[in-house]
Amino acid sequence: MTRAVLTAFLLFLSLTLFAETTRAVVRAHAKDAKFIGTGIGGAYVVIRNDLTGEILAKGLTTGASGNTELIMNTAIKRNDRLTDDQTAKFIGIVDIDEPVFVTIEVTAPVNRKNAAIKVSTQVWLIPGKHIEGDGIVLEVPGFILDVLAPQTHQVIPSASLKDNKVLIKANLVMMCGCAISKGGTWNSEDIEVKAIVKLEGKKLAEVPLHITDQTNVFEGTLDASAKGNYELQLYAYDRKTGNTGVDKVNFVIQ
Repeated sequence: MTRAVLTAFLLFLSLTLFAETTRAVVRAHAKDAKFIGTGIGGAYVVIRNDLTGEILAKGLTTGASGNTELIMNTAIKRNDRLTDDQTAKFIGIVDIDEPVFVTIEVTAPVNRKNAAIKVSTQVWLIPGKHIEGDGIVLEVPGFILDVLAPQTHQVIPSASLKDNKVLIKANLVMMCGCAISKGGTWNSEDIEVKAIVKLEGKKLAEVPLHITDQTNVFEGTLDASAKGNYELQLYAYDRKTGNTGVDKVNFVIQ
């Protein structure tokens, strides 16, 4: 065994002997809602050494969104748990032999690219000193908003329209997938949903959308008497919480 190989082996052995396994629980909490878990595709977590950029742990949060009554309707005192064993989390497991300053980055909900938000925080990880319980909780603001109609690049014959009206339809949920309904825990009456419509690049109208009898589904109608290329940018806005969401489609009336 050469001197260089022996030195490398001894260095590796020393790091292995003195490193301690350290666990860090990370959770993504939808603002004004519950935790982001398996039901909505999870949040993607990366724990990175802030100095070197080395990724120490990565993976998805898995589990349930949590107890609605506890999270939304219960006054939480200091040291009270907001989560239980089933609540969505990612457990980062790292082997370190000295304190490491890390950046923890969460992208959520990872499967919804038009709605995914990236948030981060920084903490010291100390060998053998686990961060458990509720763990490190990162708040993820926003809504998941999907335009259902018109469809992307849908070509609509003007002759097929009744009274020149085009249905605008959208699905809106909280970032954890929690349902929005009239008078519900997440009340549609608190959320402004509106479509900004352009025709050939120029603003044509703003169309308010209202909740239907179907949970999460909002509808409105556009007066589209002119033919041409339309752009529809839909937004949702909650004045009380500051949550926002946007989706956009283009369609054609000919």
